[in-house]
Amino acid sequence: MLNWDHIFATRSSRMKASEIRELLKLLDRPDIISFAGGIPDPALFPDQDFKAAYAEIFSGPAVNAALQYSVSEGYGPLRSWLAGEMAKLGVACAAENVFIVSGSQQGLDYLGKLFLSPNDTALVTWPTYLGALQAFNAYEPAYDKLSVTGNRTPESYRLAAAANGGKVKFAYLSVDFANPTGETIDREGREKLIALAEDLDIPIIEDAAYQSLRYDGEAIPPILALELAANGGDIEAARTIYCGSFSKTLAPGLRVGYIVASSRVIRKLVLMKQAADLHSSTINQMAIAHVAERGFDAQVDKIRKAYSHRRDSMLAALGRHMPEGTRWTKPEGGMFVWVTLPEGMDGTALLAKSIETEKVAFVPGRAFHADGSGANTLRLSFSCADAPTIEEGISRLGRLVRSEMTAAAA
Repeated sequence: MLNWDHIFATRSSRMKASEIRELLKLLDRPDIISFAGGIPDPALFPDQDFKAAYAEIFSGPAVNAALQYSVSEGYGPLRSWLAGEMAKLGVACAAENVFIVSGSQQGLDYLGKLFLSPNDTALVTWPTYLGALQAFNAYEPAYDKLSVTGNRTPESYRLAAAANGGKVKFAYLSVDFANPTGETIDREGREKLIALAEDLDIPIIEDAAYQSLRYDGEAIPPILALELAANGGDIEAARTIYCGSFSKTLAPGLRVGYIVASSRVIRKLVLMKQAADLHSSTINQMAIAHVAERGFDAQVDKIRKAYSHRRDSMLAALGRHMPEGTRWTKPEGGMFVWVTLPEGMDGTALLAKSIETEKVAFVPGRAFHADGSGANTLRLSFSCADAPTIEEGISRLGRLVRSEMTAAAA
């Protein structure tokens, strides 16, 4: 038999199964209350709008283009619409600065491939989005903890990267209602990140997957918008790469995401697209454009109302049922609450007991830490549970946590 382990590239050893993708399988078990998957509620999808969009495409001359090969950059009308939406956020750009990818996850993979050589350093927050770590891991980087408070010097990052045998290549983070913490970086923190990137002469990868899902508080301009405001509005001189997605607003199954950046970066990404899958699904891009042009704002208003109520329900339930010694974030938007358990507790072990005894699922926090820390943390998603389910699930989880704390103190 062929010794596959001998044949696999060394980078394959960095590829690990997603704990989240595995936990999603629990959604099929009717006895489990799941706060695990950070996925949108399918009941809120604009399904009738998509039905009309596909019917219109198939009933007219556009169907031939929809089913044919297309350009790697993406569907032109969708890119133009996105350029207009970016202008509303303070980012003046052209369609040439917009690149369509098969979900923003593909965009992260491309960016890892574009920037990372083995042993180079990626700056990420502790914790950070697990999918980003999975995307970057294949390119064999080192990781360093990105400080959003500015309490580390650029030289300390350079020295740490050199000790790992490479250079600092980029800073990656989600600044609005981040996955997994739900936290938002304030304007001052964003401006400090821009200054750090300038000192290190690196790009910033701004993951904006949840930006539309703000429920309260004042909106803060994206990092890319702040950078353009400082440089006279020239996106060609910008170092920030903005990654967006329709997965959290319209429909994740269509796998349509986008990247907004300098055209020099876009041109490199297009070459990668040509080598990987030629182009994203044309018909899905056309359907997204159809639905977005006719009702994006109304759809966002609908999901904001639903998710904000569920967020409020989860925060209230945590306040009622979690014992003293635990704490959690209070997000202004997004889909997640981040819970920190007392030191010494382990989220992975707690999950095993929770599934067995309380029938509640969540994501242990260790998976979101590049250094393997964060054992006493966990992520809860409120997007797919109604208020009574949230109340019951958090009540069960609080009972289990309290029981574990009592046993540890005995």
